[in-house]
Amino acid sequence: MLQNVAVVLLDGVNPFELGVVCEVFGTDRSDDGLPVYDFAVASAEGPALRMNSGVSVQVEFGLERLETADLIAVPAGHSYASREFPPELLDALRRGVARGARVLSVCSGAFVLAAAGLLDDRRCAVHWKHARELARRYPRAVVEPDVLYVDEDPVITSAGTAAGIDACLHLVRKEQGTEVANKIARRMVVPPHRDGGQAQYIERPLPHSEGDTIGDVLAWMERHLDEEVTVEQLAAHAHMSPRTFARRFQQETGTTPYRWVLRQRVLLAQRLLEATDETMDAIAGRTGFGNAATLRHHFVRAVGTTPNAYRRTFRGPEAA
Repeated sequence: MLQNVAVVLLDGVNPFELGVVCEVFGTDRSDDGLPVYDFAVASAEGPALRMNSGVSVQVEFGLERLETADLIAVPAGHSYASREFPPELLDALRRGVARGARVLSVCSGAFVLAAAGLLDDRRCAVHWKHARELARRYPRAVVEPDVLYVDEDPVITSAGTAAGIDACLHLVRKEQGTEVANKIARRMVVPPHRDGGQAQYIERPLPHSEGDTIGDVLAWMERHLDEEVTVEQLAAHAHMSPRTFARRFQQETGTTPYRWVLRQRVLLAQRLLEATDETMDAIAGRTGFGNAATLRHHFVRAVGTTPNAYRRTFRGPEAA
């Protein structure tokens, strides 16, 4: 049973990510018939800590509080992607998992779990801006940059900021049922479950060639995304044979002409959904997908959510 929850802090902890865990597990909602957790905040670096926002906090418990917790949560903090962590904390996390406790990270708190070896050969999530660094520093971690959270019981990792709410509510739903999770979500005025993943929030600049051989062709392709163009036509623009063009394109962009154009079309669709009131059919026409159904198919595959849901996320429900 999920009853005893401890959140462990390091110097520079982010207040919002800490607040996420406190709000889900540390708030008494017994007046709604919801479970009350034995909740505590513990410090890995002494009783006085400074948050990332400059606020100082006094923490009653030390690492000994983790020894009885069913769940140990590690929120994000400043420079967690590059700093070293106290060996005593890493030992406590490993002991917790060994005796059957769960651990949960919010955003860059995943670096703490990785340093303890708890992400070795496990799928995990982290904020998309940290995904490459987490994979570089801890190559045994199986980083999934597009998801909101990953449950690799007993290790749960979540992406940036509000994705910590998703992970916490997921755990409540798993342990105590949908009704409890939904009631907590209503009290927090948040959705019990969000569609899609991080892909819809990632800023991806338009990819360009690493060389200059096909730069003019790429610029032409960007201007003609609404047209169906063959490799033979592109090769003619580049004054190359189709075989030479395809090989050079792969070398300079790292992908095929088809996949490059498909990604450009999705990126253009994202910008139009964010900035215009155009219909789905109109956007499909401007982006070369032809119709709303084809747009939806490719958009979901690339972004992880539907065009309508994406527009609601970035422009509000009235825009969908």
